[in-house]
Amino acid sequence: MRALSGHRRVAVAMSGGVDSAVAALRLLAHHVEVVGLTLQLRTEPDHPPVPSPEAIERARAVARRLGIPFHLLDARDAFQREVVDYFVAEYAAGRTPNPCVVCNRFVRFDLLVERAHELGAERLATGHYARIRSTDGEYELLRGVDLMKDQSYFLHALTQDQLSRTYFPLGGLKKEDVRRIAARHDLPVAEQEESQDVCFLAGGDYREFLERVAPESLEPGPIRDVHGTRIGEHRGLAAYTVGQRKGLDVSGAEPLYVLALETSENALIVGPADQLGSDRCWVTSLHVIGSSMPKEPFRAEAQIRYRAQPTEVTVHPLPGNRADVRFDRTQRDITPGQFLVLYRGDLVLGGGVIASSLSRAR
Repeated sequence: MRALSGHRRVAVAMSGGVDSAVAALRLLAHHVEVVGLTLQLRTEPDHPPVPSPEAIERARAVARRLGIPFHLLDARDAFQREVVDYFVAEYAAGRTPNPCVVCNRFVRFDLLVERAHELGAERLATGHYARIRSTDGEYELLRGVDLMKDQSYFLHALTQDQLSRTYFPLGGLKKEDVRRIAARHDLPVAEQEESQDVCFLAGGDYREFLERVAPESLEPGPIRDVHGTRIGEHRGLAAYTVGQRKGLDVSGAEPLYVLALETSENALIVGPADQLGSDRCWVTSLHVIGSSMPKEPFRAEAQIRYRAQPTEVTVHPLPGNRADVRFDRTQRDITPGQFLVLYRGDLVLGGGVIASSLSRAR
């Protein structure tokens, strides 16, 4: 954890889980004044609020145990605008979104930093498993030491200003160490289970959520093979993603997979496994954490999803914060709408949105 000298008050984003609780505890151990913040993100009639009342009460209980102030802040408008509306629009456009990346960029490390400043806190700390270091006047983002828990993928869009105002107290720890620390200090969330779901889906299927809030995104249409022949009907493009095999309700001489979503014709294109995969893709909205985008092609490792294995690529920068990314090996599930994040070892270079694949492996 970076030196805390000179920062007398730090806000901690508290989720009601063990990670944010131990993040607050570690700051207190550095004799920093800590204030706990929890964001109210969503309320919807007849559906569980986000966060749940139980999670809010756990966060309050941790704050009481640690003897720090606790504030519940209303972020519902920003969350709807920046995250939920984005989520719905991306599916409606035939893309597969990652709302956690967008939430971190525009809500947790934008709105929350602003709210923390209003409460007199100079910095924000979270329970993310990632690291920040300062080198030659620039801030760098690195993977967390615990590679099984590393969350740098979700943080790649943070700016220099946001990184300069942020602490990740758990970046050098492993998850088992965090739980041991929580138990040793008798924190009430020491054994709290983690949620792996998109928070506003409340453990449900995203298709059910879309059917409720944006039924127009689930208009049925044709399923076509690679020759353009209609072989079935889909239940709305938003219900599918590239690489999907289950739930197609069509059959062929060999298993069929989703190859593409053609929004202009509301058509789902399917084909055999040997038609699935690309060795190249366009990336848009490319964000570089350092001071400037390289002008010449450069080598890096890329992750095309959170749990994907990093793979070697050559990045060809293009005007307008775009890039032509060429993979050393064919990637099976390059999915438009997902984020491609670039690394060099543990160092996060940046990333952008996958717009489309450019060539199919044969």
